[in-house]
Amino acid sequence: MAGYTLSQLEADIRSYTEVDSNVLTGAILSRFIEHAEFRIFYDVPSDNNRFVSEGNLAIDDNTINVPGLGTKGNTGTVFVRGVEVFNSTSVTTGAGEWLQKKDQTYLSEYVNRSTGSSGGQTGQDVTGFPKYYAMFGGATGTSSTTSGGLYLAPTPDANYMHRVYYDMVPKSLVTKTSGTYLSQYFPQGLLYATLVEAYGFLKGPMDMLTLYENKYKQEVQKFGGVQIGRRRRDDYTDGTVRIPVNSPSP
Repeated sequence: MAGYTLSQLEADIRSYTEVDSNVLTGAILSRFIEHAEFRIFYDVPSDNNRFVSEGNLAIDDNTINVPGLGTKGNTGTVFVRGVEVFNSTSVTTGAGEWLQKKDQTYLSEYVNRSTGSSGGQTGQDVTGFPKYYAMFGGATGTSSTTSGGLYLAPTPDANYMHRVYYDMVPKSLVTKTSGTYLSQYFPQGLLYATLVEAYGFLKGPMDMLTLYENKYKQEVQKFGGVQIGRRRRDDYTDGTVRIPVNSPSP
């Protein structure tokens, strides 16, 4: 399968733009590539960004730290897709239950209502098996132990096992120079998205910037069709994917 290493992508960018390394240095191209990767990340929910973290809840601690910078060689949690808590200290002996995602204000009201309190936060709490969770700190902590995470309610009364399902920005081609998921499975999209960054930096020509912007949009539709279409279904349960093909008019 054709794909890119960092050096191959850099060489193609300079060839397409007809600009040498005196202008498009390695440092400049690295920023373009990272910007392109972030753009693709936010344009298409890709399976390679999905991770799962396991651990045990702490008794009388109503927070979970989200996986942070470097946990998977990545840049940290961007958002949480789900939280599962098991009624045991092990996933092999307990049954899992999915927590309901709520806002912090809902959890505060729940705690006050459960303890018979009224008004603002009183310092009182209710313990038991968690039922709700809410994000705080944006759930984008740069460290798995310092910032960003999840509030739980009720506060755990045992060291229940938990799983956090979340998305991270994957490791960049700039650091994983031999190849990444995007550079191997979506090389054309990564190329076009980086060329858009490059032509914007070079300030033209505008027709080339428009050309590669349109090429990127065409390719990202195909990539999205795989990631959020074909990879999320199968022929047995969903039926064969049927794509209409327009015939030329007689």
